[in-house]
Order: sequence, then C-alpha cells, then structure tokens
Amino acid sequence: MRRVSVVKESDTGRNQRFVDNRTHKEMNRKEFVSAIRDGQYQDYYVRKINNVPTPCSKPDGNKNNNLG
Repeated sequence: MRRVSVVKESDTGRNQRFVDNRTHKEMNRKEFVSAIRDGQYQDYYVRKINNVPTPCSKPDGNKNNNLG
C-alpha cells in the first residue's frame, strides 16, 4: 500500500489534500510540504511547479511510494 495517497485535486489536477495511510492523518498541500521538509517522509521531496512548492515521490521505481 502507498504511504501517502491523494484524496483531493483541484480542477486543474493539482494535488491539494493527502492522507498518510499508516497514521490516517489528512494534510493539505502546505502541511505535507512542511512534513517532507521536516524529514517525516523520506520517500518524497518538494519541487516548485509554476512557482508552487509541490510534493513529489522520489523517482526510484518503487510504486509503493508514488502519489496517487
């Protein structure tokens, strides 16, 4: 099972809300970005897309850490 799943997207497809499938904690994009930067989610990183900090899974071939 994926560690984190997307539970809400914007009309343009930007991921907006996430849930940690281990703890069942729901986070908005800003909260998830902060948690990644704090080192809580080591299989994820933050990149800027259209100047917006965006959570991304690390490209490692492991489908279990892909956002989906």
